[in-house]
Amino acid sequence: MKITVIGGTGLIGSQLVTRLRGAGHEATPASLSTGVDLLTGAGLDQALDGADTVVNVSNSPTFDEASPEFFRTTVGQLLAAGERAGVRHQVALSIVGVDQVPQLDYYRAKTLQEDLLKQGPTPYSIVRATQFFEFMDAVMSWTSDESTVRLPATPVRPIATADVVAALADVTTGAPLNGTLDVVGPDTFTLDELGRVTLAAREDDRTVVVDDKAGMFAAVDGDVLVGGRGARVTPTRYEDWLATTR
Repeated sequence: MKITVIGGTGLIGSQLVTRLRGAGHEATPASLSTGVDLLTGAGLDQALDGADTVVNVSNSPTFDEASPEFFRTTVGQLLAAGERAGVRHQVALSIVGVDQVPQLDYYRAKTLQEDLLKQGPTPYSIVRATQFFEFMDAVMSWTSDESTVRLPATPVRPIATADVVAALADVTTGAPLNGTLDVVGPDTFTLDELGRVTLAAREDDRTVVVDDKAGMFAAVDGDVLVGGRGARVTPTRYEDWLATTR
């Protein structure tokens, strides 16, 4: 199968290309560094030439009010180029619970991305993942100082990027879902608990304080980020991942 991975040189995309090639598929990364510009459409027709499936793991350069227009433009470019190329399956990576957090600009933007894909001309699949293990350091950095890390008690179910890639590969090489698959980590934490686990593993003596107004995830109500029934539960535990990355 010939597969083009949009955003194929990034954290998820590069792993996905490697996994697909290892399974015998012809997987090609497409990104700015390979001459493909999603915003203008430059290089897209060449990147999609002969592709059976396109996987979009690209991301907006910002998480603010500019992000909806990024996805509106890039999804439009990708769907149009895919139709010209005869692509038979469009796959997108999204976020668990994204349509239930309209107060966040970026989540509204990702919901728009999903809606445009659903309304497009090509059979599609959406894979929604929970928060990546690798993002925890960034989340803590938003609301921390030399002695304290402030985090809300938002329930999350973090996931290893390798497990996200495995799920994406399965969906990409299968029949279009014309629907959505949630992919979640094996354990649920509140975000402040996850912060304490992270700091302990790093032998960082800062204190985690619960602050329900701290950071982006303070805007999230309830347990919408942990996934619902029918979610694919992945095997890698956060503590085990931390031990291997110390």
